[in-house]
Amino acid sequence: MSLYLYYFKLKVVKEKRNHLKILILCTGNSCRSQMAQGLLQSFDKNIEVHSAGTFPASMINPKAVEVMAEAGIDISKNSPKSVDEFLNDQWDYVFTVCDDANETCPLFMGKAKYRLHMGFEDPSHATGSEDFILSEFRKIRDLIKKEFWDFYIKNLKH
Repeated sequence: MSLYLYYFKLKVVKEKRNHLKILILCTGNSCRSQMAQGLLQSFDKNIEVHSAGTFPASMINPKAVEVMAEAGIDISKNSPKSVDEFLNDQWDYVFTVCDDANETCPLFMGKAKYRLHMGFEDPSHATGSEDFILSEFRKIRDLIKKEFWDFYIKNLKH
């Protein structure tokens, strides 16, 4: 085997080993997990990020799409998915992002090296004026960004 071919095979094996798969779970997969997916994917295009819910909503919350667009991230083509679609895959990290005080976090019964929880309030439960509700979505978006950025820098960035 030529040295070039050996190097190429070694490089491909290394790239496959460094390819991370992350699944982000919540109940409806219409808001927090979608925002987390978009944000985490924006940090590193080489990480495969998906999101899902135990009881997926019929569509992504339009306010989540709006505040993510404000941050330069387009999640408008995403759609809520069932966690069942991902049970047969192998994951490096599975995150739950539900708010412990208001709901039961989903359990992931599939294969995952690490299961982690980062709890965020559901901004879709906010009531009040349109401006107030949007401010709640922005607040949660920014909290998700900070928590996942910190995790990315400490644990994933090469």
